[in-house]
Amino acid sequence: MWDFLQHLSYWNWLAFGTLLLILEVFGAGGYLLWIGLAAASVGLLTFIFPGLPWAAQFILFGVLSILTAVLWWQRQRSAAKPSDQPGLNQRGSELQGRQFVLHEAILDGRGKIKAGDSLWLVSGPDLPAGSQVRVIGQSGVVLQVEACQ
Repeated sequence: MWDFLQHLSYWNWLAFGTLLLILEVFGAGGYLLWIGLAAASVGLLTFIFPGLPWAAQFILFGVLSILTAVLWWQRQRSAAKPSDQPGLNQRGSELQGRQFVLHEAILDGRGKIKAGDSLWLVSGPDLPAGSQVRVIGQSGVVLQVEACQ
């Protein structure tokens, strides 16, 4: 092992970086990308400076790994902006406050309304079909409703 570390070359770093990048392709979620690029960078620096001691190579690898990950993390945070459509993937939130006619009566706290071309499960006080209700909330895929006066 000691002999391997003494003769660590740029090929070893490039192979290690390539292996990490291949593993990243299989779904590591970006974690191995920056470590793989740091290993490839150490391989490039080892090629340029062939007398670089193995301890310095490992320190350089650690510093570059942390540096690339932190820089990417900061870039991602600064690029994040609030959505111009905050309710885009929350279909029921757009229905809150609106009034609908009960499609099926609410019996034992459950019924259905028709909103657009969709039927929604609703929970609320028992009411006959055809009653006007207002959506006051949402719990998963079930809308909470109350009777309109």
